[in-house]
Amino acid sequence: MPRTLLRASGLTRRFGGVVALDDVSLDLREGEVHAVIGTNGAGKSTLINVLSGEISASAGSVELLGYDVTRLSQPSRALAGLGRSYQRSTIFPELTAMENCRLAAQAALQRPWAFWSAARACAFTAARAWRALERVGLRDEMDVLAGQLSHGKKRQLEIALCLSTAPQVLLLDEPMAGMGAEETERMLSLLEELKADHAVLLVEHDVDAVFRIADRVTVMVDGAAIASDVPERVRANPEVQRAYLGHGQEP
Repeated sequence: MPRTLLRASGLTRRFGGVVALDDVSLDLREGEVHAVIGTNGAGKSTLINVLSGEISASAGSVELLGYDVTRLSQPSRALAGLGRSYQRSTIFPELTAMENCRLAAQAALQRPWAFWSAARACAFTAARAWRALERVGLRDEMDVLAGQLSHGKKRQLEIALCLSTAPQVLLLDEPMAGMGAEETERMLSLLEELKADHAVLLVEHDVDAVFRIADRVTVMVDGAAIASDVPERVRANPEVQRAYLGHGQEP
């Protein structure tokens, strides 16, 4: 069995009288892409925000690498091995791709004892940043200003920022949003390669892409998970077809 790197149990998040996340449980395993799909407002982004620690859970727990991190802040979870990307670009457009990744690496490997030396002189963080760029296919763009990259390459850079912090779990919120066919293929290839040594949670609206790449799929409706299984069984689930795909239709 693949190692479970992140486990969520009974996660619930209430905003006043609104239940945005309703008793959701899932496991993220090394070597797998676990996709979460659902219509707008289904609770997908709330789930990622709770898992990452950006917002707290009203109930339930989160374990990361076997440790309970339910009460840990987002920075603490990041330092413990959790990386995430956002729906909207969070890069520094005025800095080069390399500088973006180096800053992320420095945040994960802080050196307060070396306050007298320039951060850019740290060979370790520079090497980690370079490896992250190489892994996502941006080695040739390392000296290009991030704001001048194409949309697809900006999304690749966001994943490189995650990798620069050396995470074991990746939470990716719509990494293929706004991409053309060629960019989508490039991202799917990257995800297939990354899952070998990570657990990947993928929130995505492109259902065709999801069912090509995902090892397991969780379907959310109104904050609750109505199905969580291998893609073939999710396709055949009558409740999923009625609630998400349309009655009698398959993805």
